[in-house]
Amino acid sequence: MDSITSYIAKELQLQERQVKNTLALLDEGATIPFISRYRKERTGSLNEVQIIDIQNLNNKLIELNKRKVTILASIEEQGKLTNSLRKQIEETLSLNTLEDIYLPYKPKRRTRATIARDKGLEPLATILWQQSNNNPEQVAAQFITKEVPTTDDALQGARDIIAEWINENERARTNIRNIFSRTATITAHVIKGKEDEGSNYSHYFQVDEPLKRCYSHRLLAIRRAEKEGILKVALQPDENLCKEQLSRLFIKNNNAASQQIEQATDDAFKRLLKPSLENELAAENKKIADREAIQVFVENVRQLLLAPPLGHKKILSIDPGFRTGCKIVCLNEQGDLLYHTTIFPHPPQNDTTKAAETLTQLITHYHIEAIAIGNGTAGRETALFVQKQVNQYIPTMMVSENGASVYSASTIAREEFPQYDVTVRGAVSIGRRLLDPLSELVKIDPKSIGVGQYQHDVDQVELKKALDQTVISCVNTVGVELNLASRYLLTYISGLGPQLAQNIIDFRTQNGPFSSRKDLLKVPKMGVKTFEQAAGFLRIVNAENPLDNTAVHPENYHVVLKMAKDLNCTVKELIKNKSIQQKIDITRYITDEIGLPTLNDIMAELAQPGRDPRQGLNIVQFDNTIQSINDLKIGMILNGVVTNITNFGAFVDIGIHENGLIHLSNLANHFVHTPSEIVSIHQQVIVKVIDIDVNRKRIQLSMKDVPQDTK
Repeated sequence: MDSITSYIAKELQLQERQVKNTLALLDEGATIPFISRYRKERTGSLNEVQIIDIQNLNNKLIELNKRKVTILASIEEQGKLTNSLRKQIEETLSLNTLEDIYLPYKPKRRTRATIARDKGLEPLATILWQQSNNNPEQVAAQFITKEVPTTDDALQGARDIIAEWINENERARTNIRNIFSRTATITAHVIKGKEDEGSNYSHYFQVDEPLKRCYSHRLLAIRRAEKEGILKVALQPDENLCKEQLSRLFIKNNNAASQQIEQATDDAFKRLLKPSLENELAAENKKIADREAIQVFVENVRQLLLAPPLGHKKILSIDPGFRTGCKIVCLNEQGDLLYHTTIFPHPPQNDTTKAAETLTQLITHYHIEAIAIGNGTAGRETALFVQKQVNQYIPTMMVSENGASVYSASTIAREEFPQYDVTVRGAVSIGRRLLDPLSELVKIDPKSIGVGQYQHDVDQVELKKALDQTVISCVNTVGVELNLASRYLLTYISGLGPQLAQNIIDFRTQNGPFSSRKDLLKVPKMGVKTFEQAAGFLRIVNAENPLDNTAVHPENYHVVLKMAKDLNCTVKELIKNKSIQQKIDITRYITDEIGLPTLNDIMAELAQPGRDPRQGLNIVQFDNTIQSINDLKIGMILNGVVTNITNFGAFVDIGIHENGLIHLSNLANHFVHTPSEIVSIHQQVIVKVIDIDVNRKRIQLSMKDVPQDTK
């Protein structure tokens, strides 16, 4: 355990105490959000990312140790496990090195070397290996049999055995692996006859560049094209350097036997080492590209989930359409469905008069305070129609439809609205996304939200794991209102899960709203440990105890009570009165269990109880004179909203069907490593149109030399 702790601390540049305490908390069943928020004294205020890194590296080492046990058992069974070999295996912290050590002992399928051994040629290989004999043919003649008819056959078999020895040599594999890593180039060319079919990959028809300089999005695109049969791809190291290294390692003399070793060395490289390490390097670089792509996806999803909510408003939501009409739903402040209908303001019906009347009546009757319009088919046309009918005091906002259709057909949607069809459910989802994006988007598989790059090409297990962690992090960062939260939202609260979330809903339905956090302990299967993990992330508005509507954990209520008592006031007065709060000397309340990090968090909560960390919602005003790509002109300056971020740039909604792309090189006047340095999802930007391809429906945008509104 100590060696693992030391290794993790060194790798992550943390203190051993931080790693040890974090691993202990994880072993005790504490969740990452709980540890990050409420155990800062024990972890040294590690954030969620650092805790996840510790957990992931620890899991990796656990799997490595499991592999060591298997390997040790296998070698011991063969009767070949020496004390020095055991020590070498036990001290190894690299999976590649571990597998290199095991390779000579690994059970093999029938190879050229095993066939040669079966023919009795290993003694000949041993003689050649010593490189002291200047007449290999003469020695080889002693091994001629019915199965080995000539000296050439004998020497070939011996070289096959030697080639396998070279391939299984740990030092050789390590050195060649390092050369591969430093010098490998990736080459790709289009397969003849696939030019038209693979036109989307035309940028990669002729690739020849250092692998370490191949950006993750390029590598994933190349590998996808290879998988689809469009490209032929290879990794090519500096072969001369590889052969020189092998020669230095294995050719120890200058005689006829050494020439045999040289032939075996060339064969070992071409037939065994190169293909093996090429596959290994390809897999490793794919993992790196996957991690980078997943990180982009994760950050985009985080920004989407933490998008500003409109808050408790009465919403009219529209799922636009042409032939099938625009589905309208009216929602109350909690997002409950009050009414639904369909209007047909667009071709082929063009019933604008009736559509306008219906819209006006619904706005008046349901006291509508905001309008949400899906940004899919007919979205822009519907927005223009609505803006003509609605006074300027009712905000109208375009809302992303990505994933709405997935939700509409899901089990969750059928449970919520069993009596309605998918179009009504979709319109409700669009409206609820405006009310509170987080509460609605947690019902949808994050992969369906429509952000990220190459999400179908990366490791799906790692992607799901990262996205699930992101959703959990976002939900607990914001916290939820216990008496309003859906089962789906409660599921992600620290320590809960689907069953307890449902138990909370059932308890709330049967007994009415929760009046205090401690009532959670009455919920079936809610144990003390689970309550500890969850309570701080659940809010109760108008609770008996005002601290129940803050992020102050119940385990620390006594600290606030003591503060209030010392200041001769109530907790409610302490929360409301900043002048009283300023009189608190928090150092007086430091104990062995509670330090400055927790006390500072408590003071922040007292200053802004129940504060929502999400920023306020702003409404972007698109240029109404631009209704399609045909209205664009190079040099136009337009308002836009960032809708997606990739490693190569950001996509921006400028108020028409097609999103424009700001390439990485056009995000700023200075060099930009990643787009996230400059922009974020939902950020409002001002862009210049620099290129328009009407046929391919592609728009190139730039933020260079374009002043941004920083309000």
